[in-house]
Amino acid sequence: MDTIASLFSFITTPVSWVIVQFHKVYGAIFGPDTGWAWGLSIVSLVVLIRICLIPLFVKQIKSTRNMQALQPKMKAIQERYKSDKQRQSEEMMKLYKETGTNPLSSCLPILAQSPFFFALYHVLSSIASGKTIGVIDDSLLASARQAHIFGAPLASKFTDSAAEVAALDASLTSVRIVTAIMIVLMSASQFFTQRQLMMKNVDLSVKTPYMQQQKMLMYIFPVIFAVMGINFPVGVLVYWLTTNVWTMGQQMYVINQNPTPGSKAQDSYLQRLLKSVTQHGEVRGRRRKNIVKVIVAKGSDRNENERRFFAGLSKAGFAAQADGTVIKSDTLVADAEGGVATAKRQQPKRQTKSQRQAAAQHAVTKDAEEGSEPAAEVAPTTSLEKKPQGTAKAAAKDEPKDEAQGDKPARPSRANSGGSRQGKSGQRKGQQRPKHPSSKK
Repeated sequence: MDTIASLFSFITTPVSWVIVQFHKVYGAIFGPDTGWAWGLSIVSLVVLIRICLIPLFVKQIKSTRNMQALQPKMKAIQERYKSDKQRQSEEMMKLYKETGTNPLSSCLPILAQSPFFFALYHVLSSIASGKTIGVIDDSLLASARQAHIFGAPLASKFTDSAAEVAALDASLTSVRIVTAIMIVLMSASQFFTQRQLMMKNVDLSVKTPYMQQQKMLMYIFPVIFAVMGINFPVGVLVYWLTTNVWTMGQQMYVINQNPTPGSKAQDSYLQRLLKSVTQHGEVRGRRRKNIVKVIVAKGSDRNENERRFFAGLSKAGFAAQADGTVIKSDTLVADAEGGVATAKRQQPKRQTKSQRQAAAQHAVTKDAEEGSEPAAEVAPTTSLEKKPQGTAKAAAKDEPKDEAQGDKPARPSRANSGGSRQGKSGQRKGQQRPKHPSSKK
């Protein structure tokens, strides 16, 4: 480790200068010889470096997503040119060039951070051995050797002997307890960061070897950090633990605000967006509008999470527009496949039987008033109307009598009996519905 750190000795002076500048600020607050002053100086160094690496981190996220999206095509190329490795490599490079993807972009933050890491390790090793380095002179060296974090000197390691720890004015037990706790926290943060990426921000609809590789790294990286951590000074453990926590928080923010399409994080984000649109009646924020705009532009290529989001918008009475906004209308419904607003068909309201009869009677009466058809011919007499008794008796007296039957009235004919049966049926059924003028007779 010392040999590797010496390769980055050219950057030890800038790193030591930044630490000293932060130490002046924190030393005025907590005291120049305290562990808080030197420890917070290292933490501030991490924050400064990670802020400078944010553009590389964004590029890493884009590269990782592009690699995930290219996995099916890469697998097809591997199967197609299984026997020709050279042609397989050429097709892979052609695919990377066409899509603008760089496989090494996912490693850029780690590669860019490595020189600062080894430079800090070289600075702390020099402090442990009592040598001045960079801008750290004898007075600053003595102050750094006296600084302890929870009883452990900044330059002490888990593998140090009791004599080496005693030279730094500390006990071996306290050094090993503090370093062991930091190593566990460092490995746990690394594992949780990788697990968060695999469980929430990966498109689960595509099963590729890349996912299996990332899953293996989720368990391998923490073990590697745990093995290497026993040789790290306390100051380097503070540096590495801080950068892991920063990465975890930064990744959590990216997952919540800009998740990978098709992942569980995207489903959670779209459900939160749907709730916000339902409450406020609009898409708030330029970034959210851009996300809705991209989803609308996909058309039929939307994944299940995006289709569920559009179905929720339609159910709430909203329709997404091409510019990322939404509109609300009672007569519009969002088309989940096309992403446009279409007219909603209005179904006629169902009427009861009495309402239909009343409407028909009203239509007949209106036609009769206009003279289009006599009312007597169209409107039949209802069976509920009672005939006058006098008229019925007079009709009975005027009927001719059969000579063979004497006073008994003649048997009605078959036609008359049929008519009487129709009358009886009419009494049971009530008023008959008149035919619609447009119906055929």
